[in-house]
Amino acid sequence: MIAARALFLLLLGAPVLIGAGLTLGTALGWQPGIGRFDLGWQGFAQAVALPGFASSLRLTLITGIGATLGSLAVSVPLGLWLVGKSGAVRFLTPLLAVPHAALAIGLAFLLAPSGWAVRLISPWATGWDLPPAVITVGDPWGFTLILGLMLKEVPFLVLATLVAAGTRDIAGQMAAGRALGYPPGQVWRLMIWPQLYPALRLPVLIVLGFSLSVVDMALVLGPSNPPVMAVQILRLFGAPDPAMAQPASAMAVILLGVMALSLLAWLAGERAIAALGRIWLRQGRRGRRGAQLAGPFMAIIGVVLGLGALGALLLWSVATFWRFPNALPSGFSGRLWGSADWLAPALSTLGLALASGTIALCLSLFWLEIEDRTQRRLHLGWLIALPLLLPQIGFLQGLTTGFLWLGLPPGPLAVIWAQLLFVFPYVMIALTGPWRALDPALLATAASLGAGPTRRFFAVKVPMLAAPIATAVAIGIAVSVAQYLAVLLPGAGRVRVLATEAVALASGADRRLAAIMALMQAALPLIGYLLALTLPLWLHRNRRGLRGGAT
Repeated sequence: MIAARALFLLLLGAPVLIGAGLTLGTALGWQPGIGRFDLGWQGFAQAVALPGFASSLRLTLITGIGATLGSLAVSVPLGLWLVGKSGAVRFLTPLLAVPHAALAIGLAFLLAPSGWAVRLISPWATGWDLPPAVITVGDPWGFTLILGLMLKEVPFLVLATLVAAGTRDIAGQMAAGRALGYPPGQVWRLMIWPQLYPALRLPVLIVLGFSLSVVDMALVLGPSNPPVMAVQILRLFGAPDPAMAQPASAMAVILLGVMALSLLAWLAGERAIAALGRIWLRQGRRGRRGAQLAGPFMAIIGVVLGLGALGALLLWSVATFWRFPNALPSGFSGRLWGSADWLAPALSTLGLALASGTIALCLSLFWLEIEDRTQRRLHLGWLIALPLLLPQIGFLQGLTTGFLWLGLPPGPLAVIWAQLLFVFPYVMIALTGPWRALDPALLATAASLGAGPTRRFFAVKVPMLAAPIATAVAIGIAVSVAQYLAVLLPGAGRVRVLATEAVALASGADRRLAAIMALMQAALPLIGYLLALTLPLWLHRNRRGLRGGAT
């Protein structure tokens, strides 16, 4: 047990803590790489004095908190509409596979002043023969960034809601509430959903932390001058002058403080809303019966935007010439697919995803098996939440410095280790529930037949959990493919993957190349989910065939 704890602390906990510690040390002026040891608060003063700091802070709070509130508000009626529907969880899971960068690029191609949405209604409905002089993508208040974040985070929160609802008698509580004269929407909001929220708290806080520190989506959809704090920090880290690492690290520490205060404010707001909810319940007011229609309406909007974004990517990837305001390109051709350099980044992306996903799976199985054999918990749950709640930009740059001290240069190995910090939590979360729900009687039967712990693991647990294991691996691959900073910083720009290539091309002149990279980035996780759904079925069918032949 002690050795297992030391292994997980070394592989997962130490990198995050060392990275955050080195970032803090750099912010305070400790830069041994360039011979600077003048400790003090000058870095923080420089960061605050940078042009646009206040605007960047405002944008960070507006987009981060706004996206979290919007995602949570939309997930409530969607949860009511989808709860109890067979296949809802299986349908939502692939939606989570679309990487943030790919969705952001597609949404930019859809909603830009010259985007597909404007082309579809021009000039017959708008009279526009030229793109309108309005700011949509990159608007100064970050509304398009909020919309993009909501499209990604709403399915995540809805999925968490459905999983939490699966352990409760939703139908019985709904019937009891309706017998008292409350419409279904009000029963869900005031009676059922508050019972589910404790299980949703961690997913909501993860969404809040991610929205406050997102980089790839902010580079594509957010304002650029000034940008949100995470993008500004990345720019400072990439400055030619190494002395700029001090204000960059200081701003990263400030962002960490902003996130901590935001999380505390959110927890305090929960209590205030709970108090208001109790007052509302005591009044006994009945709501409108048409409120449950909000779920399908919001689902339609989300599906239209999501399919529109992917459709815009697909059209641009095969377009020969597309003049505004034509609704469709003047011609289609796949020649760019044959000449564009997308294969090398795709293979690199797939290799990194398979490596980090496999390691995360082995660590997760080892963690759960150790707990089963010792009948004790490792009590290291903070290792799962910590990388998801901290801003990536706040510790990945420090982690890169730590890798150099360990003799690990920028490259694939450093990227795999950095990705593992984010892949492992999702794989572990996906496996924990099915693993602990496995019928102990099956293991007791195998033990009574003389099977030892190792044989029970390979002959009973792994085959019985083939579907959850395949799903966990698919989730790990999707998380790895979506990583941007975890490749850019530890790889020092030497590791080419689809995420970094797509974001770099999104601001270029050739939309077709950006569309190809984004489509490939979206395709890899979807293929992983498809294999996760089909391979366990094929394996079990094959096993039945073998048993039938033997008899």
